[in-house]
Amino acid sequence: MGRKLGLFRAIYLVSASCMGSFAFAFDTGVISGVLTLTSFQNDFGYTVAQKTSVNSNAVSILQAGAFFGCFFTTPIASYLGRRLGLIISSLVFTVGTILQVVNSHTLGTFYAGRVIAGLGIGAATVLIPVYAAEMSPKDLRGRLGSCFQLFFALGVMVAYWVTYAVSIDQPSATKQWQIALGLQLLPSSLLLFGMCTVKESARWLASKGKIDKARESLKWVRGGEETVELQQEFDEILAGIEEEARIKQGFTFRELLLPANRYRLFIAFTIQLAAQLTGNTSLAYYATQIFSAVGAGNSSKLVTGFFGVVKVVGVSVFQIFVMDRIGRRWPFMVGAAAMGSFMLIIACILATHPTSSSDTGNASPAGIAMIIMTYCEAFSFNMSWGPLPWLYVGEIFSSRTREIGVTVGAASQWLFNFMMSQVTPHAIENIGWRMFLMFAIFNYAIVVYSFIFLKETSNYSLEEMQGVFGGSDPTKDDKLTTTETADKTHTSEVEDNQGTSSATPKEG
Repeated sequence: MGRKLGLFRAIYLVSASCMGSFAFAFDTGVISGVLTLTSFQNDFGYTVAQKTSVNSNAVSILQAGAFFGCFFTTPIASYLGRRLGLIISSLVFTVGTILQVVNSHTLGTFYAGRVIAGLGIGAATVLIPVYAAEMSPKDLRGRLGSCFQLFFALGVMVAYWVTYAVSIDQPSATKQWQIALGLQLLPSSLLLFGMCTVKESARWLASKGKIDKARESLKWVRGGEETVELQQEFDEILAGIEEEARIKQGFTFRELLLPANRYRLFIAFTIQLAAQLTGNTSLAYYATQIFSAVGAGNSSKLVTGFFGVVKVVGVSVFQIFVMDRIGRRWPFMVGAAAMGSFMLIIACILATHPTSSSDTGNASPAGIAMIIMTYCEAFSFNMSWGPLPWLYVGEIFSSRTREIGVTVGAASQWLFNFMMSQVTPHAIENIGWRMFLMFAIFNYAIVVYSFIFLKETSNYSLEEMQGVFGGSDPTKDDKLTTTETADKTHTSEVEDNQGTSSATPKEG
């Protein structure tokens, strides 16, 4: 009974925390449809000439908030704990959502709501995987950690269908867009409720010297029974905390200038840029507009709904058949090559069979072909560049630099996300089919980048990763106070956490 109850509590805890990922995804999916609603445009009183700028600002300003939200994560997680940090994040996101839903008739208030919601999202997307990893059973940590990306895909899919539903069932009035945006309060409320019903991270409590509370937390999440396995795991947590302190003792930022660490930081930065240049972020945020551009006509919102279904299927297939089975480099290269080919086909069809903004009928055969290619691109993304970059970033850093490296990756992701959110609506408006050609070229360049710079990390332990990236132990190079032995002690813990640390999902 204890083991089954422990499994249920672990699944419940991870699912509750992943409602933060769902909330972020819902926002990602719903905003593209809301911006196309005439009722929204009328209530906020902007002209057709201003439409492109409003679209880019409404989407990208949330990314700016999330970028800064990432930097609040460390003090929140360190001083207040993972659970309380998520509660605060959900409250901040809720305040931002309310400001968006209130019909203020001013874009300034709406934008303010987007920024505030972004602050909550940015913090939550880093806190959730850390909390889930620290509280999940060792043998289920990878699977439960991958739920982050699954909940993201589910959130986007639900948002697309909600937008479709309000566009056909609700009259063109204020409540049409308010319902769509207001439903964001549901996942954020579930996150808040869930975090109020679970325990704080046992590892965080132990790191703060709250040993009795840490033991009680671990006992609760493992089913409430005193077992030999429970005592063993608790002893490992205490030993791990002690070793982590020893590993980080004497750390200085000059270690980041060592060749191997420079290379790893370069990868953490550029791999997030590459993920954005695949074009899938643009598809996710502006799906409705893009499907209209390729000839979906009146069916653009319906087509977008099925686009969300394709994403969920892609993530599910990745989790079942790809994750930890065929390494890292091949999915990176094959995924980019496939996406480049699909984008090139779309560009060729759109160039030879152009559509018009006045086309409101059913999709033409050329339009259907482009829609299918877009679906194939999204499926390929969710089998490769969607879930893999964060998994990869979590693997390549040593214990001494991993926290900094992952933070660099998180900040880079939001920075480039902001960039693409700004550029895409202007590209749709001004360059048409050339936008897809641009993404095709980017994807083929990413294949070359993956081949040259991305090394295989699957099945390598932490100390072996030093050799993979051409570096020796920095404690020897810089005569620091810790030893290679300390890193080796952490090998199993890092391997258990691979792919779960700060796994911000990609918009696709």
